[in-house]
Amino acid sequence: MNKIKLWFSICRPKTLITSAVPILISIIYARDSFAFLPALAVLLCGVSLQVLSNLINDYYDFAKGLDQAKRLGPQRALAEGLVSKQEMKKAIFVNIIFSLLTGLYLVFVGGWPILLTGLLSIFFAWLYTATPYALSYLGIADIFAFAFYGPIASCGTYFILTQAFSWQVFFMGCVSGCISMMVLTCNNIRDIASDKKHGKRSLCVRFGKKAGETEYLLSACLIALFAYCAFAFSFVLFLPCFAFVLYFQLLHAEGKTYNLLLFKTSLLNVVYLVLFLLHEFITL
Repeated sequence: MNKIKLWFSICRPKTLITSAVPILISIIYARDSFAFLPALAVLLCGVSLQVLSNLINDYYDFAKGLDQAKRLGPQRALAEGLVSKQEMKKAIFVNIIFSLLTGLYLVFVGGWPILLTGLLSIFFAWLYTATPYALSYLGIADIFAFAFYGPIASCGTYFILTQAFSWQVFFMGCVSGCISMMVLTCNNIRDIASDKKHGKRSLCVRFGKKAGETEYLLSACLIALFAYCAFAFSFVLFLPCFAFVLYFQLLHAEGKTYNLLLFKTSLLNVVYLVLFLLHEFITL
């Protein structure tokens, strides 16, 4: 039982709402075309791909010396010696197999666009921290976090259920994508000193803490823009208000207080889901 709890924590369950919410919102929006098995498969596959990204991130950050026992962020199992590198490799392999199996069913349902999306998702999950050209070490990971945890997730889900594209779904996904950028930015601001020491050149390392704070604020502003494009005047427009409150908390955060702010930022996706449900209920 302790081993199960350990691996559950290694998957970073608190972060998985990042991939789940844009998928769930698209499933709800496409409810007239709802089919249980495709909806379940796309949710499982999307979450599985994020878990895969988390595991690969843990493995390569540890291998490159970035994750150590006394880090500011949440402790990592490899750095603490709770699992071996071989065990982590096996977990990555199992997760890839699971993602491929669920993905094959989705390809059968959605065709070649879903195949392309799935292959790119696995490729960029690997490229995020693996190889000398890791996205997170080059300062461009924010773009991919926005895309894959935003419009790609929402539009891919909608396409599987309806075989169609929707600009509204695209903008709905962009809202989640902006929240993902805010989460990543908060993480990168917290880790500036450690990242700089180990050669991880995030945007915050390249341009400084103020640049990271500006990116966080810009993402909050874009949430307002995309929410308006998707929903016009609705409950969802309250979401940027919560984002701006977190921005002012970011300006006064330091040390391990970033961890709480990181969690609060990820919860914006939950707030988004609740506001979206209110919007859908009112417009029924």
